[in-house]
Amino acid sequence: MNIHEYQAKELLRLYKVTTPDGKVAQDAEEARMITKEYGGKSVVKAQIHAGGRGKGGGVKFADTPDKAVELFKAIQGMQLVTKQTGPEGRKVRTVFISQPIDIARELYLSFLVDRGTSRITILASTEGGVEIEEVAEKTPEKIVKVAVDPALGLCGFQARQVAFALGLEGDAFKKGVVFLQNLYRLFVEKDCSMVEINPLVVTKDGDVTALDAKIGFDDNALFRHPDVLAFRDLNEEAEEEIDASKFNLNFIKLDGQIGCMVNGAGLAMGTMDIINYHGGSAANFLDIGGGATEDAVKNAFRIILQDPAVKAVLVNIFGGIMRCDVVAAGIVKAAKEIGIKVPVVVRLEGTNVEAGKKILADSGLNLIVAADLKDAAVKVVAAVK
Repeated sequence: MNIHEYQAKELLRLYKVTTPDGKVAQDAEEARMITKEYGGKSVVKAQIHAGGRGKGGGVKFADTPDKAVELFKAIQGMQLVTKQTGPEGRKVRTVFISQPIDIARELYLSFLVDRGTSRITILASTEGGVEIEEVAEKTPEKIVKVAVDPALGLCGFQARQVAFALGLEGDAFKKGVVFLQNLYRLFVEKDCSMVEINPLVVTKDGDVTALDAKIGFDDNALFRHPDVLAFRDLNEEAEEEIDASKFNLNFIKLDGQIGCMVNGAGLAMGTMDIINYHGGSAANFLDIGGGATEDAVKNAFRIILQDPAVKAVLVNIFGGIMRCDVVAAGIVKAAKEIGIKVPVVVRLEGTNVEAGKKILADSGLNLIVAADLKDAAVKVVAAVK
């Protein structure tokens, strides 16, 4: 789950991570009053779950309260297009008014989970204010990576190593070390999956502060954090993804033609890869998990088929905890209750596979049965073409 910048900064302040003051404006007049509080100047910032807001025109400097009113009216309700939104953009429903600060240097800092090492890893660079992907492509030597041992946590020498790599000196160095330690505590205690500070700013007074912040959380841990869950903005999520979450289905909409229903995230990724290898494209990522019921399988089909771009469906189940007969029964239930008007290719293997195949064979449905994953991919791509 992702949250907005203004929400991320609320959490940063709770953990004593320095960030400029700011408030959400409900209307243009409130934008004026907040700007007056900040000495007559402010930064007017669109709030959407996507990066590149500044380049897209969603972050503007107001040098007078009247200018803040003008910018608020222009940004509120706009369809903001950035590299991360796609050409359709995102509608701006919230505007954040931030206190301006005097910037001496812009840096980059992030904490994320490196699945290769199974450790929280710090990425730091002196190239702040730029997409880290661009830095990695053009000047990879300017990115420093530090992996944190989960048994030890972020050690003092590691925090000092990162602060030194960022070129911090004197009082800014000391503040930077504390900044890193507090940010790591936030990451662990709130079960974050990613915290990105871009830019991390050194002010002309020597303070180290988070000018912008993006925080993502592990969905599986949200039951432990009702305060974080309260930040969820359903307007920023696709309707299908919200619908899928009601049935504990992991769903992400993509732009292909082949609907995928798979159990297990790794198998789902492999399924999308082999579809692409054989000349097709996936319309979604959908992991039904290990404990899906017949009703969940039926609703998975319903959600997949809501996408008019879907021309065929590939069901790829490797039964471990998830039983093949339950999936088969769900497919039959979906066909009877909601109707399936596109070709469906089914590959079943594992627990109760014979019972599952019998359910499908006895259903009278016109299904395309595959012997293995390669066979399934070839047949579903052919069905679309």
